[in-house]
Amino acid sequence: MYKPTISLHDRNGQRKYLNQTERLRFLECTKKRPVHVRLFCQLLYYTGARIAEIHNLSESNLDFSNKTVVLETLKKRKRGIYREIPLPDFLLNDLKSYVQFKGKKSQYLWQFSLRSASRHVKTVMLEAGIWGARACARGLRHGFAVRAADKAPITTVKKWLGHSRLETTAIYLDVIGSEEREIAKRVWEIEKGEYANVICQ
Repeated sequence: MYKPTISLHDRNGQRKYLNQTERLRFLECTKKRPVHVRLFCQLLYYTGARIAEIHNLSESNLDFSNKTVVLETLKKRKRGIYREIPLPDFLLNDLKSYVQFKGKKSQYLWQFSLRSASRHVKTVMLEAGIWGARACARGLRHGFAVRAADKAPITTVKKWLGHSRLETTAIYLDVIGSEEREIAKRVWEIEKGEYANVICQ
């Protein structure tokens, strides 16, 4: 029997994912950071990738003609499994300029360690007023997944996240999204009307 391996709340019931407002605040705060930090954080934002997957990127992983980034999927039983994720035009243009400016110093995009990458993300989170269990790259990944699951086919979200099982991705469907909130509003309005009728009797 399948048992979920992901929980979107910690043991105290605190969210481990960023909601859309927090995601947008994070994105806005990336614009104030040095270019290498900004691009790193924006790749996390637009792909929902694991931090190590973005940290491992080389120039060859950027497919400018196809407008995608090619990620080697971690947490698989074997290496060499890749997935493509589309990127917005402006980010591709910024990445192209960054690669040209960086030159041939290294095939890898980033010259900082994975630990430093985590610190960069944490700094942006704090600037955006985000703290707690969700103030990390994983919280950003969960937030991307929640948003994507609300807008895109679940099979597409599964591919983007690099999940092996659809059941793993499906957990993000349980998060309250905009459509569910609209349903709740209709319920509230009905109850409001019923309450008014009771009071008037």
